Amino acid sequence: MTALARGGTYPLRIDKLGVVVAALGLFALVFQSFLIFRANRIVPGEAVPAWDAMGAGGVALYAGLGVALLVLLLKTPLAVRLAVSSIALVALALAVGIGSSALIPEGDTYARVSPGSGVWIMVFAFALALTDALARLRLGPFTRVGILIAVALVLWGILASGLWDDLAVMREYQSRQSAFFAQLQIHLFLAFGAVTAAVVVGVPVGIVCYRIPRVRAGILGSLNVVQTVPSIALFGLLIAPMAWVGANIPGARELGIGGIGYAPAFLALFAYSLLPIVSNTVVGLDGVPRDANEAARGMGMTDSQRMTGVLLPLAFPVILTGIRIILVQNIGLAVIAGLIGGGGLGTFVFQGISQTAMPLVLLGAIPAVAMAFAAAIVLDAGVELSQGRQRARP
Repeated sequence: MTALARGGTYPLRIDKLGVVVAALGLFALVFQSFLIFRANRIVPGEAVPAWDAMGAGGVALYAGLGVALLVLLLKTPLAVRLAVSSIALVALALAVGIGSSALIPEGDTYARVSPGSGVWIMVFAFALALTDALARLRLGPFTRVGILIAVALVLWGILASGLWDDLAVMREYQSRQSAFFAQLQIHLFLAFGAVTAAVVVGVPVGIVCYRIPRVRAGILGSLNVVQTVPSIALFGLLIAPMAWVGANIPGARELGIGGIGYAPAFLALFAYSLLPIVSNTVVGLDGVPRDANEAARGMGMTDSQRMTGVLLPLAFPVILTGIRIILVQNIGLAVIAGLIGGGGLGTFVFQGISQTAMPLVLLGAIPAVAMAFAAAIVLDAGVELSQGRQRARP
């Protein structure tokens, strides 16, 4: 098969990932629902095609998405793939809002409209193509963070415009707005606070393991044992000791420490965070070139001066990689805190599961996924920048 381009013919080649993207997208377009309408939040939903919700606009949307899938199926320039994937995702976001507003009768506060499985599959397919294009373009760290900020601004603009106000997940948010921000603050405290505490404790422990090799195996082995305990089991195991602390240590109960609540959740996340920090600190220090260490020793620097002025700065990219791992991990694990009354976004997830209310589950799950994704991009950029500064040093 050939195509005319600039007066010549060039073979049209199939992109391997494009085959997967096109297959997923075509399956979603043909066989899956676009929107799900419910008369209230608990009754079974009714699948609604895009053209029933949006009329001719729905037909135009599907035609445009079909063209986008064809472009992604073929080997096209990466900039084109990036633009096509981005436009398709924005079009889906706008269409879902327009369709939901069209389906809900005016003044009806009980009806619920959710994106159908076809929307979720198409979002996954185009996001996969978008991520692949970004990875193959090898963009710099500032560019990646800039794209993240641009995406956040687009989402903020859609939310501020009220376009999504009739979606079921937004209606759940509107009825729980104050509770949502309170639980979001708890979630941030659990995830970021546990990471901060793990860095404060883990880096010195890693330095000890580096300086005293004979204790390294014992410390890392003990932390490995903690890492193998299932998260739900560890959260549960900490209930009894935290209850004892709250009952017997003066002032502990006033601080909120007890058998359930944020205390066992925080301690569990802290325990899970220690191994990556300690091990990455050891690996980073072990990886410092011997010549750099000896040169610092030859300059008359003391052990502490060499540690703070040479070894730790050179090991910083590896330590930051460990921080990235545990921060993304903790943002997800903090959801489980909702099971033991620890609060956080998991509160909405488990309420939604118990009530069979998927929009309520999404109210907790989507922000957690978004935070983990953003944290990974920002810290990846930080790792790359720190490595670049080291390579730039004479």
